[in-house]
This record gives sequence, structure tokens and C-alpha cells, in this order.
Amino acid sequence: MVFIISAPSGSGKSTLVAELMQKVPALRFSVSYSTRPPRDGERNGEQYHFVSRETFERMIANEEFLEWADVFGHYYGTHVNELSKARDGGYDLVLDIDVQGARQLREKVPDAVSIFILAPSRAELEQRLRARSQDSEAVIQRRLRDAAEEIRNYPHYDYVLVNDQVEKSAQRLISIVTAERARRNRMEAQVRPILDSFEKHEKEVHQNG
Repeated sequence: MVFIISAPSGSGKSTLVAELMQKVPALRFSVSYSTRPPRDGERNGEQYHFVSRETFERMIANEEFLEWADVFGHYYGTHVNELSKARDGGYDLVLDIDVQGARQLREKVPDAVSIFILAPSRAELEQRLRARSQDSEAVIQRRLRDAAEEIRNYPHYDYVLVNDQVEKSAQRLISIVTAERARRNRMEAQVRPILDSFEKHEKEVHQNG
């Protein structure tokens, strides 16, 4: 299964995703490629694969991305190998991508489960952005303007999760993933024997000429 998780910057998405990855087994987190410089404490290959614009654009030309987007002047993208790596390892894939990337990915993986996370209000989002002490005033204001546009995309998502309290929100995210897994597995368990009976019949007919 593929889980798409999107949120305006400052909504607390990274914290919730970290809790999800820690507490739910057999999940693989898709590490995106990015042209933005690493922040303090970030390591190449953990938060992102950090590459130059030239390298990223060459990868675009070579059609190496499932999805990619230009966000705040930096490229972000998911490599096509992420799906096969998860599948081969027996994992479900979790992608932390923006609304542009989510739109592209849903076209390629229509049965992906999409979850949109947001702060309970504009004032709360602004407070969280300021508390991070990572951005200039101009960048904070731009992120707030863009957040309004991103939130308007919520109808395209399967779930909307308001991150008002971290612990409760993390549990809701875990519940969504757990429930979707159970639903998909239950459907597989019910349908697979029926499908096998058809395939067995077709094989017998073919063998008997």
C-alpha cells in the first residue's frame, strides 16, 4: 500500500510521521530528493537526498521521478525506485509530499491512501512557524499565504487530520493506516480464493484444449 501524507509547512507533519514510523511495523519511509540546502542536524540520505539543481534537472529529463515539484524555489521529488524497494522488502510505503506531488502520484497510483494534516487555525500555524526559528519574516508570510492555497486542496484527500494535540493526532494517524491496512487485507483475503478459482478453471480449459 502507498500512503500519501501532505500538510502546509509548520503543521507538525514530520512529528506525526515520525510517531507513525516508530509505532507501526512494516512501513518504509520514502526519502525524497531535494535541491534545498540541509538544515542543522539533517543528514544526506535520512531526511532527504540532497542534490544540485543540475543533477535534479538531469533526473527529470531521464524520467527518474514518480513525482516532483518546485516548492519555494527548490525542487523536491520521489524516485521511481521507491515503490519497487518497498514492494520487494514487503513494506507499505509512506510518502511525505506536498499537494503538487500528491496530485501527480495519485494519477500514477490511483489506489494510494491520501491524508491531509493541518493546524487548527491560521494563528496556530503562524505561532508554530515562528517557534521553529528557521525562517525569515518574509518566508513566514509566504508560507502562510501558500498554506491557504494548499488547504483548499483538502477535498482531493481521503482523510483530513487536524493536528490540535500531538499525541492524539499521532494516534489518529496510526488508526487511519491500521484501518486501511485491515480493509485492504480483508478484501484480498475474500477475493483471492474466488479469483484463484477462475484462474484454475481457465488453466484447466487451456490444458484440455
